[in-house]
Amino acid sequence: MRITVEEHLAWILAAIEPLPEREVPVRDAYGLTLAETVRARYALPLWHNSAMDGYALRSADVAAASDATPVELRVIGEVAAGSAADPAIAPGSAVRIMTGAPVPSDADTVVPVESTRGERPENPWADRTVRVLVPAPAGANIRRRGEDVAEGGVIARTGQSLGAARLAALAAAGADRVVVRERPRVAVLATGSELRGAGEELERGQIPESNSLLIAGLLRELGIEPVEVRRSADDAASLAQQLRDLGSHCDVIVTTGGVGPGRHDVVRIALEAEPGVRAVRVAVRPGQPQCAGRLSSGAFVFALPGNPVSAAVSFELFVRPALLAVQGRSEVHRLRLPARAAAPWRGAVGRLQVLPVVVTEDAAGLLCAPAVDPSGVSHAVGGHGGANGYALVAADRGDVAAGETVSVILVAS
Repeated sequence: MRITVEEHLAWILAAIEPLPEREVPVRDAYGLTLAETVRARYALPLWHNSAMDGYALRSADVAAASDATPVELRVIGEVAAGSAADPAIAPGSAVRIMTGAPVPSDADTVVPVESTRGERPENPWADRTVRVLVPAPAGANIRRRGEDVAEGGVIARTGQSLGAARLAALAAAGADRVVVRERPRVAVLATGSELRGAGEELERGQIPESNSLLIAGLLRELGIEPVEVRRSADDAASLAQQLRDLGSHCDVIVTTGGVGPGRHDVVRIALEAEPGVRAVRVAVRPGQPQCAGRLSSGAFVFALPGNPVSAAVSFELFVRPALLAVQGRSEVHRLRLPARAAAPWRGAVGRLQVLPVVVTEDAAGLLCAPAVDPSGVSHAVGGHGGANGYALVAADRGDVAAGETVSVILVAS
């Protein structure tokens, strides 16, 4: 009996536990996940400030200004970005002001320098008298204090990832330290007596090993540097010892190969002695055989199929969401987008079909085309290398016709 993808993932997410919290400086928090909501220490913007290079003045003084009838105002000074000056602006006067500079308390509008004339045609800026060529309503070109985020307002929430834009927002709002979850310590173990390293001579039945590069790379795309990357022959006792060794200092172990029902599927055999690990058949193509669970040594293990595309799909469906969950991420799934099938393909009735595709765009939206032969997906490592997404075809759908809409997730640029 097979279980669904959703059932297997739900079991994993219920069994895996969040990692500890720690406090770090904002400058060291890139890629981590917030464990506490952060509120703005300062309002954003912190003061009313100018959105333009120009002149701060009283809107009433220029209400009748036009190109034909400019209004002349006396220039009494200048306020640059970073200045603490708050010059008094009497009726009939103005100050030069730069973008980002605090707006003087007596001014209620800013006129861009392009809408003025100075004393000399070759210099847009006035020294003593400026002629304003347009009216400027109160509030024009002024960024109001707190219009972005009020003081005390939420700037980032528990479970959100700290990317470049969010870190910049935190720093601008006055945060200097944040509470985050640890990154998981993850080991990779590729199994198979047929596997050989890069550059090794190959004999009949042997193949170059690529899964360790695949899984390590997928981890790095998540911001996780694997703590160990190993290769193992098909020996159940040796493999069990390696799992014990890795489990003593890792949070998660990801293996590839050896999870099927065969006599030499050593990962499944080695894990049979682990009561916290279960072997299941999932209604998915590719990636049907799966093992997952907590080892007695403490680490959580994901034992994935050995065919490269099966391993990649399994990582996407089960490992990636779990690694985000242990970091406390509030959203662990990728966005699913609608795309039109650029070519027909055979479905996989009774199983979720996860097909590597090349996603492009035309005037009508996203298009997707199979990157591999849909009838032989699991081993097609060459075609998979050119894919930038997966099409997800529900188990009850069957074949896909050209022009039909399918859901896709983007996994590479």
